[in-house]
Amino acid sequence: MLRAIVLTLGGIAAAAGAVLVGIGNTGSGVYLSCLGAVIILGTIFERWRYRNAPPPGARWERTGERFQDPGTGETMDVEYDSASGERRYVRADESASVK
Repeated sequence: MLRAIVLTLGGIAAAAGAVLVGIGNTGSGVYLSCLGAVIILGTIFERWRYRNAPPPGARWERTGERFQDPGTGETMDVEYDSASGERRYVRADESASVK
């Protein structure tokens, strides 16, 4: 929902900049168009860059720890990689279906 709002606002800014350029206000129009483009590209890039962790492989072990995420209210399992010492948190329904 928030992503759609941000993309809409970026589109509005880019369109308003194009209108300003069209009526002769070049400086403000170019600035507003570029700002809208940066907002749109940044939002799209963020979606591509920050994806969920890959599915657990052979190296991930469940620790048996489980907690409720205060932000989403979902139950999370803790997994541990003994080779690197890395810990990650996956939804309980995802980790149960993979093992």
